[in-house]
Amino acid sequence: MEARPEILNHNVETVRRLFKVVQPQDQYKWAQDTLSNAKSLDPDVLTKSGIMLGLGETMQEVKQTMRDLRAWQVDILTIGQYLQPTLKHLPIERYVRPEEFEELKDFGMDIGFRWVESGPLVRSSYHAEQQVRALSVVHRELYGSP
Repeated sequence: MEARPEILNHNVETVRRLFKVVQPQDQYKWAQDTLSNAKSLDPDVLTKSGIMLGLGETMQEVKQTMRDLRAWQVDILTIGQYLQPTLKHLPIERYVRPEEFEELKDFGMDIGFRWVESGPLVRSSYHAEQQVRALSVVHRELYGSP
């Protein structure tokens, strides 16, 4: 945190129930610790996370994960469709409808995310430059120059 990044990103990737399936080497709590500790060390740093949909999660589980991320003080969220990179990776359980992505974007803004990118082709870096520019203006207004 000494480097004072503009945005610290750590993707949670999926909901708690599927976490060990999607990321067998990690733990949901480690994501919580990483994101929460970043805010503890530097309350002004913007934090970002991402979720992939289409692995068998329910809408309720996704919304709970979003609530968890807000409780960990995450500022920016990206939500995209999981796409199976190779046959050795997890299969796609379903394709999420565009309306569901819109619903999640609205929900995310309603619960306090500063920025939500949500759509089938959204990836963690999706519109990252625009996010940084827009949030840098807000950040300067709230906290002064970094």
